[in-house]
Amino acid sequence: MARHVIAAADELPPGTRKFLEIDGRPIAIFNIKGEYFGLMNRCPHQGAALCEGPLIGLAQSTDPGEIEYTKLGEILRCPWHGWEFDIRTGQSYCDPRRFRVKAYPAHVEPGASVVKGPYVAETIPVKVESDYVVVDL
Repeated sequence: MARHVIAAADELPPGTRKFLEIDGRPIAIFNIKGEYFGLMNRCPHQGAALCEGPLIGLAQSTDPGEIEYTKLGEILRCPWHGWEFDIRTGQSYCDPRRFRVKAYPAHVEPGASVVKGPYVAETIPVKVESDYVVVDL
């Protein structure tokens, strides 16, 4: 799995989202109350740009007449047909067994580890001999 740097953490404050394309896949990264989540920006129903929909909450009921509004700002509503998905899991509340949006793990890493990275380019020794730059391979 390749790592991709999305943004500096302060460029994506709580309540915001960022759209990007990684390896040809449209993805959106959300900051929900300081936690980061990534979703495929395609509704599994008919392919709308899902992540452009509004963030809402979830109305739940355990008893008749008792309604609790939970997950405020954590449910994404498809802009085309109103289907709703949990940003944390990609689960649909319309038909959770059949429809799910691909969720991608997102997290914050210290800048020093991102800048330094795990990869090191192969270096080639270079030296100057009698006014000529010389590379030995």
